[in-house]
Amino acid sequence: MSRLSQAFAPVAEAIAAGRIPGAVLGISDAGIIAQGHAALVPEPAPMTEHTWFDLASLTKVVFTTTAIMRLVEAGRITLDDPLTVAIPDLRQYHVGTAPERALTFRQCLSHQTHLPAVEPLYTYGQDPQTLRAFVLQREWIAGPAVYSDINFILLGIAIERLTGRALIDQPVQAGFSFRPDPALCAATEACSWRGRVMRGEVHDENAFALGGASGHAGLFGTASALLDFAQSLLDATALTATSIAALRTPQRFDRGLGWQIPHSGWSGGDLCSADTIGHTGFTGTGLWIDFTQRRAWTLLTNRVHPTRHANTGIADLRRAVGDLVCG
Repeated sequence: MSRLSQAFAPVAEAIAAGRIPGAVLGISDAGIIAQGHAALVPEPAPMTEHTWFDLASLTKVVFTTTAIMRLVEAGRITLDDPLTVAIPDLRQYHVGTAPERALTFRQCLSHQTHLPAVEPLYTYGQDPQTLRAFVLQREWIAGPAVYSDINFILLGIAIERLTGRALIDQPVQAGFSFRPDPALCAATEACSWRGRVMRGEVHDENAFALGGASGHAGLFGTASALLDFAQSLLDATALTATSIAALRTPQRFDRGLGWQIPHSGWSGGDLCSADTIGHTGFTGTGLWIDFTQRRAWTLLTNRVHPTRHANTGIADLRRAVGDLVCG
């Protein structure tokens, strides 16, 4: 049995059992396989290896982290600059006392801030510029360092300020888009807030309310595009070798810059090398890159379709696939 078929076996079982509608698995040196449904409702649609997925938090690493590192390479910022070099109006009414004004790009990339994991920004309205202003002027209650969407919303605003272009209009490589063709996309949730099945529209409510793209979510893409992106990191063409080494350098026990690194119970399984980075997305997506084996793999599912309120077993499935890819 080929490596691809072997690694796909637990995915096929999850589809057959009805835990997930469908999936695409791609391995950089073994190919791509797809099975199941891209949509179940309102009309069935087949999953193919060319299906586009709402990448959810893969946006954080594929787009936002890469964009920040390119700005570092260009000399526009340094990792240890405060965000205020790009966003001088951050907590502008409390210049001398607001802890947010001291936050650095490195701290936000590695989730080492006092900011909360998430905030239901969309419940405050849907005007993107007003919501951005709310994020910038909000007094965030201090808490322990956690994996935080707010960190990357701020980084997204910094990218917009430094480039002079809205995130949704930023250039991305082929196979990625902030405005995909819905007919090519896997469906996500039947959203009670928006009153429809989301397909080709960002699933994340905050990213939707912020205009469709944010630093933490909004990017869509295909398995082949993710593998091409991973190969560009392995080959040091997307970023310089120095930048890629920085991505892989531990900033805390479980993270480098943007990316997760191997730790007990992590999504990439137990058999990848210590020199592996990876990340997952809430919609059911994931990408992992092993620099020792020089192999990347992506598992893309629409596990939130038609609802997020189901026990899909996605965490165990990701680990099982990772072990079969690397074993």
